[in-house]
Amino acid sequence: MKKILVAIMAVLFAAPSFAQYSSGGFSLDESSLYYGIRLGVNFAGIGGDLMDQLDLDTKTGMTLGGVVGLRLSDSTPVFLESGLYYTERGAKKDKNKVGLTYLELPILIKYGVQVSDDIAVLPYIGPYFSYGFAGKYKNKALGISESSYDTFKHWDMGFKVGCGAEYNKLYAELGYQFGVANIAKENPGDLDAKGHALYLNIGVNF
Repeated sequence: MKKILVAIMAVLFAAPSFAQYSSGGFSLDESSLYYGIRLGVNFAGIGGDLMDQLDLDTKTGMTLGGVVGLRLSDSTPVFLESGLYYTERGAKKDKNKVGLTYLELPILIKYGVQVSDDIAVLPYIGPYFSYGFAGKYKNKALGISESSYDTFKHWDMGFKVGCGAEYNKLYAELGYQFGVANIAKENPGDLDAKGHALYLNIGVNF
């Protein structure tokens, strides 16, 4: 948690240097391509029959990524945004935890609403695809310490829904993502597991 706070504070202290630029890393009035960086925190969990047995709660993790967006219509402020994220998810309770570290690719449709000369609001929705490449499953009571991917699949997919806001080059968003794929490997009880997370990101658009 400490490393997440340090990283977010670094972005916040750097933010005033971007405020001198004109509003938006893109314009709602013309065709454009924009790029951005995102840094944030997520509060993740895993639902399903398997997790009912493991009895774990929310786990806090970091998110870091870069995005690229493109306006799809000259007449309507609709944008397609994608990118690549490093994101830490899973579940935790006391000293027992499932750590799942993913590379995530979202494909989002955003609609821009110009609130004022300096502020735009952008609600969005779309799917995401994730590949887990690191993580530990630890259960102190059972004496288990192994790779999370002995129990969970590497691949995950689901949907994101949220809303972003942009002021000058500065960007912030709040959203929720929910998995639709069963990430539990085959097990005797045929139990399922699906990930979910509430997340808050800040960043800059260029």
